[in-house]
Amino acid sequence: MVGVALVMLCGIGVGYYGLAVFLKPLQQAHGWSNASVSGATGLYFVISGISAAMVGPAIDRRGPMPFLTVGVLLTAVMVGCIGFVQELWQLYTVYAVLAAAFGMAGSVSTNVIMARWFIRRRARAMSISATGVSSAGVILPPLVAWLIGSGGLDLTTPVIAVFTLVVGLPVVFLVLAWDPGQMGLSPDGPVSPSELPLSSSLREEVQTRRWTLYQAMGTLSFWALVSAFVLVLLSQTGFLIHQIAFLEERTGSRTAASLALSLGAIGSIVARLIIGGFADALNKRHLTAGLFAFQAVSVFLIVNIDAVVTNYIFAFTFGLTIGNIYMMQSLLTSEIFGYVSFGAVFGMISLATQVSSGAGPLLVGLLEEPMGGYETPFLITGGITLVAALVVLFARPIRPPQGDSS
Repeated sequence: MVGVALVMLCGIGVGYYGLAVFLKPLQQAHGWSNASVSGATGLYFVISGISAAMVGPAIDRRGPMPFLTVGVLLTAVMVGCIGFVQELWQLYTVYAVLAAAFGMAGSVSTNVIMARWFIRRRARAMSISATGVSSAGVILPPLVAWLIGSGGLDLTTPVIAVFTLVVGLPVVFLVLAWDPGQMGLSPDGPVSPSELPLSSSLREEVQTRRWTLYQAMGTLSFWALVSAFVLVLLSQTGFLIHQIAFLEERTGSRTAASLALSLGAIGSIVARLIIGGFADALNKRHLTAGLFAFQAVSVFLIVNIDAVVTNYIFAFTFGLTIGNIYMMQSLLTSEIFGYVSFGAVFGMISLATQVSSGAGPLLVGLLEEPMGGYETPFLITGGITLVAALVVLFARPIRPPQGDSS
């Protein structure tokens, strides 16, 4: 779990939170518009989704290690290049390659490992491993703000690149094993009969069934998952990427705005560990719908209540949902479709959600100027999140088609 957490810190966290912390500095350094830089962010999410969908089936067959290696390496190189771009097309090119790296070293590869190692205790295990992503949200905003103030982007991005290489690659080479069977172990370790999973969707015959994409896409649950997480991640990412810019305008301080993002990341870590401790015993659809609704309320509050203290409080409460929403996407997918075909199915779901994640920042960036600020675009994202809370209730556990064992 610790090894996966460190890889997620480098492969996912640096890419994901880096987009937010570099948004305003890139605009200020080059005079680019909000929409122009947000467009590069949107491209990033689209290409990362395509990359995830392409590598997903290969990961199921060959394991994630080659993809993690290439992904971490490319992430470091491309992050290092961000500080040296001079033209907008160069930024788009760097973000495109960075996105391909995210698809290889991101949630498909890391969650394939966790889904195979843990079944009964999967929520608890994923809540621990995914702290790597949120840790990036705690570390990066204040670090980047300080580095930019000290030496600009051309100092900041190489430092982050070296950090990614030094932490990520040794873990991939020396620590991770993608399947417990490679080490003569079983998922969850020794489990007594009294500890067997109560949910029928976690039984071995369900978890080890092989789904084709055609079969998965023929189910209501697949499309409910896709639709719900497309909507919520469009909204969540649109808010998150522009949160620093919004709070910097409100507070007049980049450091204060970065602190709010870090508080949200701390909230993400705390809430994910708490919810991961008992999520295995709950109805995951209902839990997910509740998280969506809580996030929407947090957005409404941060937009409508303007005070120094409440900026931090509601950034923290929004953060309580961020990591859990990503965790629930993985948990629902693995619960419904098992772990044998997880890479292929989750990769296709990731394609849709990454495209919507890219559309979110672009949509907010395009609406911000004509609407005279971030308030109305953020309220729209909150409304979309409430719709997602209703849709996810249709993602019910199902069994693979009878007689399909291939």
